Amino acid sequence: MGESTRGREAGRGERVVPGLWRLRLPMPWPGVPHGNAWAVKAGDGVVLFDCGYHDERSLAELERALAMCGLRLEDVRLLVCTHAHEDHYGEAAAVLRRAGCELWMHPRYEHARARVEDEQGWLAARIALGRASGVPEEPLACFAARFGREPAGIEAIVAPDRELLDGVVVETDLGPWVAYETPGHAPSHVCLFQPDRRMLISGDHVLGRVTLYFDYGYTPDPVGEFLASLDKVEALRARLALSGHGRTFADVQAHVDATRALVARRLASATRAIAERGPICAYELAAHVYDDETIVPEMAAWRVAETLCYLAHLELRGDVARERDDGLELWRPAGG
Repeated sequence: MGESTRGREAGRGERVVPGLWRLRLPMPWPGVPHGNAWAVKAGDGVVLFDCGYHDERSLAELERALAMCGLRLEDVRLLVCTHAHEDHYGEAAAVLRRAGCELWMHPRYEHARARVEDEQGWLAARIALGRASGVPEEPLACFAARFGREPAGIEAIVAPDRELLDGVVVETDLGPWVAYETPGHAPSHVCLFQPDRRMLISGDHVLGRVTLYFDYGYTPDPVGEFLASLDKVEALRARLALSGHGRTFADVQAHVDATRALVARRLASATRAIAERGPICAYELAAHVYDDETIVPEMAAWRVAETLCYLAHLELRGDVARERDDGLELWRPAGG
């Protein structure tokens, strides 16, 4: 994306409630102009939940957003990352270096390490996966060109000082925030719940604009994990969600319901298309799974990876089966 386009967004900070601020941080991705970090008062400083994408201007934008709230990077007493995707964890190394604080994060962050520590190997593996899934050469070339020139968005891989597992408590002036492991979107995903105020830092698990993304290839069933995590979050009965993108929202149950319904709709679309057209490759199937969207070449690899997550879930359920044909992976009804 060109610098002129990036210039439309800048870091911004705003108070949500006394002692809690939303930090809106610019992003380099089409359709995702910004992401959120959250600063919560804690003693003489703040706990920072997530820290944004890393590039040449991101730290200055984070500082700009903090300054609008009367805060400085040196005020951060603890960094907590909801998950290890670049738009939530990318600036962690810089924050720790400047603030001298600890990082708390879930230990399953190998999905972040894969690209940062071996970018060429990661890219080659993704291209091979796309080719086996039937992606044509043009979209594969677009994918290779884009990720070959774009940075990983993570300054450096930083191990957590404390593993953010179920029941870990983050203390703040607004009360304790309890960690709940919510894998699916990413193996490392965690939500944090403040029970007295019923506020949920939901990361990318539940978003204001219902959107799905799953990391493929790191766990056997990301979709099944995601649905189980939705059940866990639903039981909390949160009344205000502080999500990784977009504004805060109060109708949390409605968003959980809509997210669950979208997963069910895409699973049903995949099952129906396989029954009608199988054996079929994941690339051709994606056009049926996303029947309300046009899959442009730049998005093909992303959509195929998500489709493969639906297929893995359906396979584990016993609804579909895979077969190989001259290096191409095809999907058919189980028993068909």
